[in-house]
Amino acid sequence: MNRKWIPKITFWRLVFAAIMVMGLYVTYIRLFKGLGASTALSDKVPWGLWVGFDVLCGVGLAAGGFTITLIVHVFNIKKYKPILPSTVLSAFLGYLLVNAGLILDIGRPYRIWHPLIMWNPHSVMFEVAWCVMMYTTVLSLEFSPIIFERLKWKKPIKIVKTITIPLVIMGFILSTLHQSSLGTVFLIVPGRLHPLWYTPILPLMFFISAIATGFSMVIFESYLSRRAFNKRLELDILASIGRVVLVILAVYFVLKTKDLYNRGALKLLLDGSHESKMFMLEMGFGVVAPLALLSVRRIRESQGGLFVASVMVVMGFVMNRLNVSITGMMRSSGANYFPSWMEIGATMFLVAAGFALFAAAVKYLRVFPEEKPAAEPAETLELLVPQRRTPHNAGMAAPVGE
Repeated sequence: MNRKWIPKITFWRLVFAAIMVMGLYVTYIRLFKGLGASTALSDKVPWGLWVGFDVLCGVGLAAGGFTITLIVHVFNIKKYKPILPSTVLSAFLGYLLVNAGLILDIGRPYRIWHPLIMWNPHSVMFEVAWCVMMYTTVLSLEFSPIIFERLKWKKPIKIVKTITIPLVIMGFILSTLHQSSLGTVFLIVPGRLHPLWYTPILPLMFFISAIATGFSMVIFESYLSRRAFNKRLELDILASIGRVVLVILAVYFVLKTKDLYNRGALKLLLDGSHESKMFMLEMGFGVVAPLALLSVRRIRESQGGLFVASVMVVMGFVMNRLNVSITGMMRSSGANYFPSWMEIGATMFLVAAGFALFAAAVKYLRVFPEEKPAAEPAETLELLVPQRRTPHNAGMAAPVGE
């Protein structure tokens, strides 16, 4: 037997295998036994972890795709071109997993294709469904040149490159629509969503927070790729992204504070309720703390500081989406909800699958730029390039009497 094809057994590979087995079992129970057998959802709590995390967070975490492609291809800022393939890859995988999460979440998964032919233009969810489907297609086309390059298909690469600009513009429009429309969904429940999160500008807040998180995910993925695959991006690129995140977070914080003041909701921060504590945790950990870190230049220009700040932004974003979809709806529903182990297992399954697909793509495709060759040693350079003597050197070079 050829042992080269036998993977080395490690602790993390065993964990990954266990998550995969658990995920397949949960998927079977969900598809063949229904939502009641696999979730803690009810008529009072119809949306839970799969909507709050798998859909709302999945879409937002992939927001770096449309921002970086727009910066590189439309604004022609080539500085960010090295991070473009990995960003598009993570966005593409993110949307694929969002679609997988939707299949698990909707009551009748076999009808997921119905929005294609059964139009309801008055529904926000219809618009979101179409935008997600179309943007997934756009991302697949944007990422396809990397696959074609691996297959050495030159003609398809030329075809895709000729339509790159229209694809990028379409992707930006579609992403802007559904990133904000996910917030619009909650505008129809003003009596149910807690005032700390319900606001007429919720679509705008969803859009701004998604952009900040998308850029933070670029830093997060770069750090993990360096640790796992020995791939790295230039620190000056990541530092400039950190400055962008700093500005966006500052805008988000000002808008959030002004909105709470205008609606008279600031007093709710100190009422000691569960909602106020979760809101303070979300803002403190996910906005204020990374703002403080990124404001310090020494931290913003270090890999460790950028990684910690990006993790905080991502975690704050996740808390925000879960607070809007779950925490903020609990009091009005009159019911308590905590996800079942199958809901948690399915989410872990999708996340683990995303990491595995990303690792496979990095291994077999040119996702990261090629490493620059190391500089030649000084002795070698002196042998290859004759050095011109200066008068000072000439006077000291030859011994007396030579």
